[in-house]
Amino acid sequence: MASVAPRRQPTLDEVAARAGVSRSAASRVINQAPHVSRATREAVERAVKELGYRPNRTARALATRQTGIIALALSHDDPALFADPFFAQVIVGVSAALEDTDLHLLLCLASSGRGRSRLTSLLQTRGVDGIMLMALHGDDPLTRIVEQAGLPTVHGGRPLHTEPRWFVDSDNLGGARLATEHLIGLGRTRVVSITGQMSTQVGAARHRGYREAMVMAGLVPHGTVESDFTESGGAAAMRTLLDRHPDLDAVFAASDNMAAGALRVLSETGRSVPGDVAVVGFDDLDVAERTGPPLTTVHQPIQALGREMARMLLGLIAGQEPTSIILPTRLVRRGSA
Repeated sequence: MASVAPRRQPTLDEVAARAGVSRSAASRVINQAPHVSRATREAVERAVKELGYRPNRTARALATRQTGIIALALSHDDPALFADPFFAQVIVGVSAALEDTDLHLLLCLASSGRGRSRLTSLLQTRGVDGIMLMALHGDDPLTRIVEQAGLPTVHGGRPLHTEPRWFVDSDNLGGARLATEHLIGLGRTRVVSITGQMSTQVGAARHRGYREAMVMAGLVPHGTVESDFTESGGAAAMRTLLDRHPDLDAVFAASDNMAAGALRVLSETGRSVPGDVAVVGFDDLDVAERTGPPLTTVHQPIQALGREMARMLLGLIAGQEPTSIILPTRLVRRGSA
């Protein structure tokens, strides 16, 4: 039996000829270069589809000096982080923005020395086209490592002491102020706060929003304990606050996970919610609907945070000058306050 010769792949020249454009114009469309007319782009895309053309990825990378990979680097070294619903939603948003591109997403945990070393090597060898950074602490070495690489960079949230050129963030300060104002509006005057790490911008901003709302209402901040955005951390902080301030009548917890831990301790100690103690969280994660009672919280658009980070990075890679974004937050009222 005679063997069947493999089907020859169409060439870029054939795509250009079918589209009625030059080879360089066809190449610019296929490589997603800016400044291509709509008519040219549509003609080339139609020709690609009709001919079944598939770009040679190796040749494309050499021609554009791009890898087709972007990185999401987290200042964290615990793989269990990806089970956190907050980061899971961020990744869903990033993936949605990349769905119609040929780009691949690389996740990097870079808190330990070994993790930072791997990331440094990746950036120095231009193993990615751009990078998104999240969960940075005030003195985080990741900031310096990425700045030295000179690659397109977008921050998810902002470092504590500096404001990067390109970032996507939520209105953490305004949201925390809104949560505390809601508790004060219910007649609560002894409002305590469970903060996230104060070495992070998100922790510091949410604590500042709480303090501002208390001062503007003529109240003295009743008590604060720093925690780590986890349910167990929130439970430990709630026990400490009850020991220090047994007369407290409201709690602002700077994350839903910490609020869930606080609610559990309040129940264990015989405090009714919201009768004795009103509680408000932050994030509007799925856990907020499962607590007893369901948690009043500040909604931030987490998937939009990831989606806008990726879109901004794509714009930078394409040579655009995007504008940084602060996403709005809003109060979601449920049974806890």
